[in-house]
Amino acid sequence: MSIKIENLTHIYMKGTPFEKKAIDNVTLEIKDGEFIALIGHTGSGKSTLIQHINGLLKPDSGKIIIDNVDITSKNIKLSNIRKKVGLVFQYPEYQLFEETVEKDIAFGPKNLGLGEEEINSKVRRAMNIVGLDYKKYKDKSPFELSGGQKRRVAIAGVVAMEPKVLILDEPTAGLDPKGRDDILSNIVDLHREYNMTIILVSHSMEDVAKVASRILVMHNGKCILDGEPAKVFKEIDTLESVGLAVPQVTYLVKRLRDKGFNISEDIFTVEQAKKELLKVLKK
Repeated sequence: MSIKIENLTHIYMKGTPFEKKAIDNVTLEIKDGEFIALIGHTGSGKSTLIQHINGLLKPDSGKIIIDNVDITSKNIKLSNIRKKVGLVFQYPEYQLFEETVEKDIAFGPKNLGLGEEEINSKVRRAMNIVGLDYKKYKDKSPFELSGGQKRRVAIAGVVAMEPKVLILDEPTAGLDPKGRDDILSNIVDLHREYNMTIILVSHSMEDVAKVASRILVMHNGKCILDGEPAKVFKEIDTLESVGLAVPQVTYLVKRLRDKGFNISEDIFTVEQAKKELLKVLKK
C-alpha cells in the first residue's frame, strides 16, 4: 500500500507568538512493502509527520494519499484508514490495560468485529511473531512482565489487526541492549512475515543501519536526505550539522581508510565491518 505525501505543511499554535512550522512543504512517496527509517533530532518534525499518516493530525495544507485515497479530504472515514495504518507510540506499554496478555492483544481485532476463531488465530500469530509463546504468556497479566515483554505485547496488539502499514515511534527507547536487539529482530520478522510497509522512527543510527532499506532525514520540518543507508551515511557533514551522526563503526572504517586500509566505504553495521576486515586480514 503506497503512501504519497504532497506539499504537506503543519503549523502548531498558528496565529500566536508561539507559532511553529513543524512540517514545511514536504513531498515524498513510500512504496508498498518498503522498510523506512525516519530519523531526525528532537523537534525535527518526524513525530508530527507520522501522526499525519495515521490521520491523527490534519495538515494546514497539502495532501496525504494512502491506497489512492486522500485522507485529508472532507467526509473521509478515518477509522477505515487506521485499520490499514497501525501506529505504535513511544513507550506503548503504558497503554496496556486488560487483565491478561491475550485479552489485551485481542482488543483491536474484537473492535474490527471479527469472530472468536479469527481473533484467536490473529492473536496467536501476532504473539508468535513478537517472540511471546502463546501458552506461556496468554493468561499472564501484562503488568507482571518485563519492560521488553510489555513492549512486545503492545506491538502485538497493533500487529494483530494486520495493518498494511506499521509505524513504530522509537520502539527500542529505554530498553537494555538485549531488549533492543530482540525488538529489532521482531520488527524485521514482522516485515518479512506480513509483507507490510514499516516506518521506523529512531534516534539510533545503529538500529537504523541494521534494519532499514531506505532512510528519510528530517530537519526543521523538511526532509533533507532520502536514500539507501549507504548513500545517506556518506553525508557525514550534513548529518553532523543537524545534530545527528553515522553509526560508530562507519567512523572506524573512515579512520582505517585514512590510514591506508583498502576496505569498502559502504560499511555501517558491525557485521559488515567484520566481514570486510576478515577479507583484508586474509590477503
